[in-house]
Amino acid sequence: MTLDALLPNPKPRALIFDCDGTLADTMPAHFAAWQETLAPLGARFPLDRFHALAGVPTVRIAALLITENALDETAEGLAGRKEAAYLAQAARVQPFAQVLAVASAARGVLPMAVASGSHRALVLRTLGGLGITDWFQAIVAAEDTPHHKPEPDVFLEAARRLKIAPAGCLVFEDADLGLEAARRAGMRAIDVRHAPWR
Repeated sequence: MTLDALLPNPKPRALIFDCDGTLADTMPAHFAAWQETLAPLGARFPLDRFHALAGVPTVRIAALLITENALDETAEGLAGRKEAAYLAQAARVQPFAQVLAVASAARGVLPMAVASGSHRALVLRTLGGLGITDWFQAIVAAEDTPHHKPEPDVFLEAARRLKIAPAGCLVFEDADLGLEAARRAGMRAIDVRHAPWR
């Protein structure tokens, strides 16, 4: 299928992709890593709560869980153990073929960026595992902006690095917080949870 057939009108000038749950099916691995980290502490993190926090940086999720479960932990320490648990199984992560097909068709045709709430090391590990790191002219991670989804900062920073006005960017997202961030950034967005993206 051609790129024109894959993209809505009016055609965007740049594409911005979320990473976890959009380019790659990482969410089960992230959830499993949280459960592995929290189980010895007797802490709960239900699946629906996990999905509601999609796009929130790990250290912020850790801080919420510490408060909610009255844990004697630091956010940085808990987040670090969770991310180590994720990295141990990241090699098993698979791509979302339909979304990757869009990125593949746009490669070398439109500027593209990844804009993620995950830390850079995790994003690079995921993209590297899929063999697509060099497809993107910009990679914006949690460390790169002071505010995170649903705030628009990560998408605005990606547009800035691509040198494309926000209105010319099309975002691919799988989470409500990310879709709201795109809206606040003044960008159109495709919710990849719905056909034809899944």
